[in-house]
Amino acid sequence: MIEARHRRFSFARVLAIATNTFTELTRLKVFHVLLIFALLLIGSSVFMARFSFQQEFQILKDVALGAMSIFTSLLAVVATARLIPQDIEDRTIYTILAKPVARFEYLIGKLAGVLLLLAIGTLAMGAMFLIVLYAREQTVLHETARQTMSPEQLNDALRAVRASALNADIVPCIALIYIKACLLGALTLFVSTFATTSVFTTVVIVFIYFIGHLQATAREYWLQQSGAGWITSTFLALVALIFPDLQAFNLVDGIIAGAAVPLALFVETAALGIFYGAIYTLLAGVVFYGKEL
Repeated sequence: MIEARHRRFSFARVLAIATNTFTELTRLKVFHVLLIFALLLIGSSVFMARFSFQQEFQILKDVALGAMSIFTSLLAVVATARLIPQDIEDRTIYTILAKPVARFEYLIGKLAGVLLLLAIGTLAMGAMFLIVLYAREQTVLHETARQTMSPEQLNDALRAVRASALNADIVPCIALIYIKACLLGALTLFVSTFATTSVFTTVVIVFIYFIGHLQATAREYWLQQSGAGWITSTFLALVALIFPDLQAFNLVDGIIAGAAVPLALFVETAALGIFYGAIYTLLAGVVFYGKEL
């Protein structure tokens, strides 16, 4: 009776594992190096060569959001790929699972620690990005206000500057960058449950990463060349089912061009990322339950 009660899913045990995992990951030098590099890249973007204020804000957003996407993706893969192999090597996993901790609780706790790390990194970079963007906006507004023009022209110019700088569409773009990183973390966790080393896991995820980003372009090309035959359509559907379309999470081009992010598109893309993340986590649990330790 006591054993059954202990074996029920426990958020307290998951939280304990997640907290411990997060603490271990924050001590990694790679985390600090990548975060500092990304913050410096975002911060230094304000010192780029001066163009028109529209071009300047476009380049600033492109560099900053691109740095955030690359950093979070790298961190998700590197941090998650080492979790299980490192615990097996240190024999920590045997100590944890010898206690009343279910294997799925162990996986969920490990993944939660990674997602917390990604959230803090994303928030830090997002804050730096918004500070840099706001500072540059104020500078451009001040320079524009000093120019000689009629009141109507001045108001139009100030509105154009504000429209080119800060806008509400930046927030969903950053949110999707985080969801994409969480998806990669769950996928990496799944691969690591049957991989033998963290290097193998990383190589496989890099391969999948490129497939995920290129599949939309490849799908369009094949449909144009081969038509919409059932063999081609079935193959492309299988690829899309197994490998998530990571390019769908990239809204940077639209943000840079000044396009608004439709709420329906954001909800659909976020739901897609959460769905794939949940599926990969469940698959990781199934594989890990059958794994001999």
